[in-house]
Amino acid sequence: MSCDVDLFVIGGGSGGVRAARTAAATGARVALAEDRRMGGTCVIRGCVPKKLMVFASEFREQAALARGYGWTAEPGAFEWQTFRAKLDAELDRLEGVYRNLLTSTGVTIHDMRARLSDPGTVELEDGTRVTAKHVLIATGGHPVRPDVPNAALGMVSDDIFEMEALPESVLVVGGGYIACEFACILNGMGVEVTQYYRGPQILRGFDDEARSTVARRMQEQGIDLQVNTNVVDLRPADACGAEGLNSTSNGSVESASATGPVVAKSTSGAKQRFDRLLFATGRAPNSRDIGLEEAGVAVNQRGAIEVDAYSRTAIPSIYAIGDVTDRINLTPVAIREGQAFTETVFKGNPTAPDHDLVASAVFTQPELGTVGLTEEAAREQEEIEVYSATFNPMRTAFGGRPNQVLMKLVVSRSSRKVLGCHIVSDGAGELIQMVGIAVKAGLTKEDFDRTVAVHPTMSEELVTMQTPTRAT
Repeated sequence: MSCDVDLFVIGGGSGGVRAARTAAATGARVALAEDRRMGGTCVIRGCVPKKLMVFASEFREQAALARGYGWTAEPGAFEWQTFRAKLDAELDRLEGVYRNLLTSTGVTIHDMRARLSDPGTVELEDGTRVTAKHVLIATGGHPVRPDVPNAALGMVSDDIFEMEALPESVLVVGGGYIACEFACILNGMGVEVTQYYRGPQILRGFDDEARSTVARRMQEQGIDLQVNTNVVDLRPADACGAEGLNSTSNGSVESASATGPVVAKSTSGAKQRFDRLLFATGRAPNSRDIGLEEAGVAVNQRGAIEVDAYSRTAIPSIYAIGDVTDRINLTPVAIREGQAFTETVFKGNPTAPDHDLVASAVFTQPELGTVGLTEEAAREQEEIEVYSATFNPMRTAFGGRPNQVLMKLVVSRSSRKVLGCHIVSDGAGELIQMVGIAVKAGLTKEDFDRTVAVHPTMSEELVTMQTPTRAT
């Protein structure tokens, strides 16, 4: 029995689009369904618009630095509406690029929701049923709100890009990279930012020395970072009297929505009014109501689709890639998984995506770039040496601006391989991309030492640190 298509992709994010167009380039008949905007989280409501917001938020500090160099520079007021209009236009352009990538390779696009009705059939929102030899699920993930009263009063990261105006004050709840990035962005744009994190230090899972450096710099920039603190209750500001939260109300507010001022009560008992609240407390896979049960596809307790090393589910015709599998939730990883899927299924070249030693960056101010093992993880694995340097780089030191930089290498004492590198600095994301090549290649500390420094730069410290800061 012949099928309507060779491949049906559910999800039009970066991973799904890569898989669809590379499969179509082999001559396969490919269809793709996306019920939101083409490009997915990264292009439309994640990495790309967030990075543009990072750029916009940095100019206030750059103006202050310029004054230290003798320029009569004043940042003025940030006009959110002007930025938002340009941002929307850029996202429209990028969505068009993604559509063209698909149509130019012959992929049929369905702008609607799709779900599995059985292992070889996809049912579209309009009732159309499409049979497929292979189905690839690339539905990504979504931000989640915590289980606190009236959580709907808080925004999530998707909502940030839709704000009609910047608030004067905001409470960011969370301590992961999304929370910290948006805290820095909004602070740079002139918003008064308070951040609550329930744990003892932000950026859990990253190198301890690096995340402590980021936290210190965030506080120096004016972010009211409060660790070991969480929200326990939330009310609309206009529903609260002079005492703050209405002590007689203990249910949810029926009209709750993330549109206006709130009063938040913290675990310390403090009550404070904020113009807006942002929950950045985690993401979950988009695996509900897409027919996984009907098709026999297994998911774990978090709702992530279970796959093997080749991104194949327990059903031979169904594969899954990207955030819906909850492996490494990064756009470049989803793209690699999509490419590996095409190699495996349509080119007869079984390829398992490589999830080892993936470099990444946190776009706080300053940025955090990281690849490989943290000092803490490496120490549990073997005896190590740590080489680290902290300093205020020439550019900001001369301008009279505080800007502590961290350059850090974690080295195996036995093999001398560089097991991890962690950089906190302006441009750390750019730097870690190049260092990631060296760490991935298994270079040793002596290989780094043999490399002549580029002077004067911040990154020369990576090849000039001769004495271990500590060894275990």
